[in-house]
Amino acid sequence: MNSKGKWLLTAMLGLAAAGYAQDAIKPVWSSPAYQVYPDRVVQGKYTAKALSAHEMSSDYQSPANLFKSSLISFKFSINGKDNEMLSGRDHAFNIVAKDGYAETPLIKFGKQVKPVAGMKEQYLDPNTRLKLRLDLREVLEAFNSKGYFETFKGDKIYKEDFRGVYVAGSAAPLIWDFDNLVHHPELQLKDEDGDGIYETTLSMNAPEQSNQTDAQWKLSKDISAFPQYQSGYPIADAIYNLSLEEMIKAVEPDSTFRTGKEWAGVWTRDISYSIILSMAYLQPQVAKYSLMKKVNKKKKIIQDTGTGGAWPVSTDRMVWAIAAWEIYKATGDKAWLAEAYGIIKNSIEDDLQNVYDQSTGMVRGESSFLDWREQTYPRWMQPADIFESENLGTNAVHYEANQVLSAMAVLLQQPAVAQKHAAIAAKIRTGINKYLWLPEQQYYGQYLYGRKYKTVSGRAETLGEALCVLFGIADEKQQQSIVSRMPVTAFGAPCIWPDIPGIPPYHNNAVWPFVQSYWMWAAAKAGNEKQVMESISSIYRQAALFLTNKENLVAENGDYTGTQINSSNMLWSLSGNISIVHKVLFGIRFREDGLQFKPFVPAAWKGKRTLTNFKYRNAVLDITLEGEGNHVQSFLLDGKLLDQPELPGDISGPHAISIVLASKPLPAQSMNKTDSYTSLPAPETILQKNLLTWKPIRGAVQYRVLKNGKGYRNTTAQQVSIDITKPAEYQVLAIDKKGSPSFASEPLFVVSKQDQLTYEAETFVAPASYAYKGFTGSGFVELSTTVNTALSIPVEVKKAGWYFIDSRYANGNGPTNTENKCAVRTVMVDDTNTGVWVFPQRGKEEWSNWGYTNGIKIYLSAGRHQLSIRYLETNENMNETVNQAMIDHIRLVPVTE
Repeated sequence: MNSKGKWLLTAMLGLAAAGYAQDAIKPVWSSPAYQVYPDRVVQGKYTAKALSAHEMSSDYQSPANLFKSSLISFKFSINGKDNEMLSGRDHAFNIVAKDGYAETPLIKFGKQVKPVAGMKEQYLDPNTRLKLRLDLREVLEAFNSKGYFETFKGDKIYKEDFRGVYVAGSAAPLIWDFDNLVHHPELQLKDEDGDGIYETTLSMNAPEQSNQTDAQWKLSKDISAFPQYQSGYPIADAIYNLSLEEMIKAVEPDSTFRTGKEWAGVWTRDISYSIILSMAYLQPQVAKYSLMKKVNKKKKIIQDTGTGGAWPVSTDRMVWAIAAWEIYKATGDKAWLAEAYGIIKNSIEDDLQNVYDQSTGMVRGESSFLDWREQTYPRWMQPADIFESENLGTNAVHYEANQVLSAMAVLLQQPAVAQKHAAIAAKIRTGINKYLWLPEQQYYGQYLYGRKYKTVSGRAETLGEALCVLFGIADEKQQQSIVSRMPVTAFGAPCIWPDIPGIPPYHNNAVWPFVQSYWMWAAAKAGNEKQVMESISSIYRQAALFLTNKENLVAENGDYTGTQINSSNMLWSLSGNISIVHKVLFGIRFREDGLQFKPFVPAAWKGKRTLTNFKYRNAVLDITLEGEGNHVQSFLLDGKLLDQPELPGDISGPHAISIVLASKPLPAQSMNKTDSYTSLPAPETILQKNLLTWKPIRGAVQYRVLKNGKGYRNTTAQQVSIDITKPAEYQVLAIDKKGSPSFASEPLFVVSKQDQLTYEAETFVAPASYAYKGFTGSGFVELSTTVNTALSIPVEVKKAGWYFIDSRYANGNGPTNTENKCAVRTVMVDDTNTGVWVFPQRGKEEWSNWGYTNGIKIYLSAGRHQLSIRYLETNENMNETVNQAMIDHIRLVPVTE
């Protein structure tokens, strides 16, 4: 070779080496917020690095831990309710400490305090002691003079129901979770000398509140029993192994799953979503034990404790069925199939009697997993209103549960059951697409909500959207539009979008890695490479920087602090992380009769990877995967080319699989990347003669008035004239400059006295003898499993037509947010089943706290009818023993449209 040739060779080798070095430092994925490299994750000045496949380091520090502001906002709360001032109207106080101590002025309950003018916000010193002082004398005087105190909303708090006064707020140890204030004794103010001045002293910016994560992770558990993963990306290998180790840590001594480091016990929805993600095949026996922990003696699925006393306000327990089916598909266990079939069938039969809406074909109940009222619902919605709502994610779960039951029935040779539940699933699918699809946004709305008339919330709900894609509720065109049009923020797909004003991060303004995992699956199914990349990067970022699989993170800044509750080693988060490798990259799909492979490898993650020791039923698989894209070019089993990338369910023994992808570029699809965004607060309406009025909402450019759930009028004013001679329900939404609507205001039902029929329960049966107050008429009647199990009330209407019927009730058996004592009754008219009334808990021992049940729409001919309120076996709640409420009166109002 001549000198010129040598020079050219040297130059070419140099260029090749330079190119290799460039690839080594080139990020796999990059955004202004953070970057993912083959061996590290970088976010600003912080770096998490894979030192090997079994060790990582991170220098991440939470920005929230670096400083605390001296300016805090807070509210006082009687009985753990948001009842001091209007929503969004808070006290603001600038903590200026002397010798580590500060105190607020004496604050009169209901009178807003603002910071002293000219006093600048500063950093708060650690362990600053703050005394909060509250003047409650006006409230106590009202208790003594009238027997009750009337809040700004007109609600009456009776002296007998007074359980204490608390403080909620923005800076730890303060929390904005009103429902859980009663579980934080330090947040209760006390009147030690009986002068009506209540006080508590808090330690602000305490070091133990910093909640730092580890700086180093090194594998300490033996993970060899589980599938081993290797790729050309050290950061991905290390995160996978970290997640396997955390999976091992998530198993309790009784061989059930622990929900998270901070969450002991077995939770129906948590374990079920985790089992679907990856636990069905990685730990099938633990998955079975865990699911059976959530089955009662009558072989029915247990709903987790929740809003208003759990089921039927919360109805997402049926995700258990989908998890049980995934276990069967992974294991082929016929005994498990038969056992799960009976449990699912029993549970759906109860739901059919209590939560199915025959008019829409959908199912009522709280958002699946989004079970913290004010985090995803308007503040005005009571538990009975939440029962009456029809949520996207919950309906997707019920759709698939019926599909599962139908498929199980086919395998067990029960054709009638299979046909019945396939038809029920079809009705739910039709209802979702008819009532929740938003043509302008090209994705589904959050839920139907309201009271007598429903409207759809225009917010997006990521989990529900993902499930509709995965379960085939959305058709192929819809699937692609949902994935491309759904808003995604810098750190991932938020649980809901836009955010709700005045609500701290948890479900609101938050990304949950397990939800991101389902969104990733949906993106892969829709063929959207951008969304798959975004999802993998979001999940890897949090696991690497925090060196654990966190429960959630703030959508706005990606930090793990700042949400109301958070946990490390979170079961469904780690399950979703593992699913990146198994369910997305390798595309493993379990079917009742075999195993299918649908790999999806984004171009940026291309290369050769292996997955060894993957156990499937009686087989152990060693799998290699090469290339990129989602089209399989060749599929070899033990060196033999197969026509389809599939394995039969009866395969056994060790096998080697080789998959080569065609590396065809995926069709370009868009992504709706956006900033975190907050909608306007919902207006609060009042009726003044024939004028529906409301206070102006700052930032509103228009108001949309609804009549009976439909558009009535748009206006820039703060009032609109209405016809008060005919019964109708009105709501108002505030529209901002982007065209984004607020939640609709609390429904205001306008009805004349002559159009409303009221029947006092105590006139038809002996009244209860409890010393409760606030009832109408001369008393009230007890309903329990032994008292008045069938209460008959004659009603008479002059004009035939449709009517709404509901009842005023009290249930002081528990708080509004936990426990399981929601009362349920079947309502019969002339011996015809018309639906159920639910009587959710309204506050522990708050028996003078009255509200209305959900309404039932019924047709009545002119004349007399017999109304019967019955306790049936299908009305048994999750408590099984306490199913009690007090009923004050029954209302009938005509339906006008």
